[in-house]
Amino acid sequence: MKRFTFGFAWFLCGAISLYALAAYLLLPPGALVHPDMRATFEAHAVALRIHIFGAVLALAFGPFQLSPRFRSRHPRLHRLMGRAYLAIGVLAGGLAGLYIAQFAYGGVVARMGFAMLAVAWLYTGARAYVAIRAGKVAEHRAWMVRNFALTFAAVMLRIYLPISQVVGVPFEAAYAAIAWLCWVPNWVAVEVWMRSGYQPANLRGQTT
Repeated sequence: MKRFTFGFAWFLCGAISLYALAAYLLLPPGALVHPDMRATFEAHAVALRIHIFGAVLALAFGPFQLSPRFRSRHPRLHRLMGRAYLAIGVLAGGLAGLYIAQFAYGGVVARMGFAMLAVAWLYTGARAYVAIRAGKVAEHRAWMVRNFALTFAAVMLRIYLPISQVVGVPFEAAYAAIAWLCWVPNWVAVEVWMRSGYQPANLRGQTT
């Protein structure tokens, strides 16, 4: 069951990555979003594409970075992908996300939600980087798990939005709520998991 759960999560990462590439990088900005959001997407197309590309890279690389088998078998590739994940995915994507959060649809609640997500994403990425530079492998892994839980917000956002429309929640209200729901429960779940006995140092493969 655990293997199926993680496998399904990795499948969702791949599916959302492909969707984001098609929707935001290959098609015109805002082509597949709610009509009320289209003007904002068009006005900030460059920042949006940087954010989307960073998030897609993080979603694509994250599952490999968290895999003990991948780390032990490909330590050099793990390090190279980790640098790209943090520098391009989190740093560039997070800064662009922080910028475009101020224009988010859904009012101040949505803007604050997405801005706090960007700040948390940047913060956990910075903590992971500082830890590994100091040789604190277990601490690095713990912060990377937190960081990827925030990366997974991109998946949860695209799960919650269609559900909210099916049950009839007005789009603006749903979007404002999902700006928080897509990431806060993820982080809370990871913290609960860690405090229930998760030990990064016990994961197989100590190479980073």
